[in-house]
Amino acid sequence: MKTAKGNIITAIIWIALILISYYFLLIPINIQSMGFWAYLSIMLLLGSGLFLFPQFAIQNNKIILSKQVSTSSYLLIASVLILVVGGVVAIYSMPLLHAQQYANLIEKQEGNFSEVVTEIAFDQVPTVDRDTAQRLGDRKMGEIVELVSQFSVASDYTQINYHGKPVRVSPLEYAGFFKWLNNKEAGIPNNIMVDMINGEVTLEKPKQNIMYSESERFGSNLKRFLRFNYMTDIFGDFSFEVDEEGTPYWIVAVHEKKIGLFGGTDVKNVIMLNASTGEHQKISIEDVPTWVDRVFESELVLEQVNYNGKYQGGFLNSIFGQRGVLATTDGYNYLAINDDVYLYTGITSVVRDESNIGFILVNLRTKETTFYSIPSAEEYSAMDSAQGAVQEKGYVSTFPLLLNINGKPTYFIALKDNAGLIKMYALVDAGDYQKVITGVTVQETYEKFTVGGAGTIGKDAQVPQEEFEVSAKITDIQNVVIEGNTYYYILLEGQGDVFTANISKSERLPFLKIGETISVKYVEDKETVNSIVKLH
Repeated sequence: MKTAKGNIITAIIWIALILISYYFLLIPINIQSMGFWAYLSIMLLLGSGLFLFPQFAIQNNKIILSKQVSTSSYLLIASVLILVVGGVVAIYSMPLLHAQQYANLIEKQEGNFSEVVTEIAFDQVPTVDRDTAQRLGDRKMGEIVELVSQFSVASDYTQINYHGKPVRVSPLEYAGFFKWLNNKEAGIPNNIMVDMINGEVTLEKPKQNIMYSESERFGSNLKRFLRFNYMTDIFGDFSFEVDEEGTPYWIVAVHEKKIGLFGGTDVKNVIMLNASTGEHQKISIEDVPTWVDRVFESELVLEQVNYNGKYQGGFLNSIFGQRGVLATTDGYNYLAINDDVYLYTGITSVVRDESNIGFILVNLRTKETTFYSIPSAEEYSAMDSAQGAVQEKGYVSTFPLLLNINGKPTYFIALKDNAGLIKMYALVDAGDYQKVITGVTVQETYEKFTVGGAGTIGKDAQVPQEEFEVSAKITDIQNVVIEGNTYYYILLEGQGDVFTANISKSERLPFLKIGETISVKYVEDKETVNSIVKLH
């Protein structure tokens, strides 16, 4: 039958299993972590099973269960209660009950594209994407015999600004357990840096070797080292960066939940770990040095932007009416502006037509978010257009980089062959994706675009036109998509002409109804069509 000794042995085994599993799983001890609730429930369930075994005894060749099964039962009940309570709290934290709070996780401000995104010379255009950087980095490692047998390049390739130019950096990593055994005392000697403009790859050697990384084992493993120093913090992504002196750092966002217990993920603090010395500190976002480029993860930013576009009109509107509901496009890229890295993505209507009503830039260090109300083609439409311009070659487009050329937003696209090598470049007018210029070099493409090419199209539209103003009741309103752009056609009471407005003119356009009185400024474009300049 059950004995006190049996209970003690069971408890020791249970505690040992908890400690061993925690050493590998590294769950944050934080009630805002759903992983912690699940881990706690599983450990209680495991304990329930372990404490059940001493309840069995064999008498007369029969297995008999003791009536004293209280410990096992209590643990089982506790495990189920945690799952039930966690499920209820998770439902309470959903957007169903907090739509406006989800929408307010990020704040957008209006911006002027030509003022913020400055024009750059053709020889300063970043041409190397992450995939190409990986290929170049692997090729560089293959040239260094003494390193390639012991190390490989990690897959990080973080885009940062280094000495005023965009580069991608990634540390080396041990090429297996036995390679770690051979080199763990000395550490990792180098990191790879790829110049995103000219594709030059350099093997950088910090002043001190890297001793803390994801390829380390046991206590020096990056995630384990930080977990045992910050046991209650919920970690975001681990971003590898170097400061202006070339010192390697790991930048880790500390998450918090702002809505309910599990909803509204945001960044509360930042942990900076010197990858060479192991020195670390947790600081506020406001105190992060300007050389740090990644605090907010791209996926987190995109999630918050989509919440903002989806729930501005409430939860029910996001499902049924969907009036004014916006969403980001399916891809994103990065822009280097001044000394910061910005995430770029287009903003389109929830019906996902082939047009963007504008785009956003998000500072990944501060989360400062700016919306630019510029009608443009959706990025994948521009990519298809670039591919179509050289369809006989079978090249594949990379995701566009947004540039300012002659004050106009323009998509820059690299065209790759089946081997992933860049063969050509394309510039696509963001306002009219059917206008494409291609070239073998960036210089050739840029010159063709700006001298008599697509970059000159539409300059006549910049000539000032006389503006008129009218205030009247709407008698009819329709919207159509023309060449990837959404336009609204409006009939006003007492006016014989048709008034047209691109979606970028006002966020109110999708909400206008027949019978509503509006005031507009317009210019006379054609004999029977007036173009709205501003909607009051």
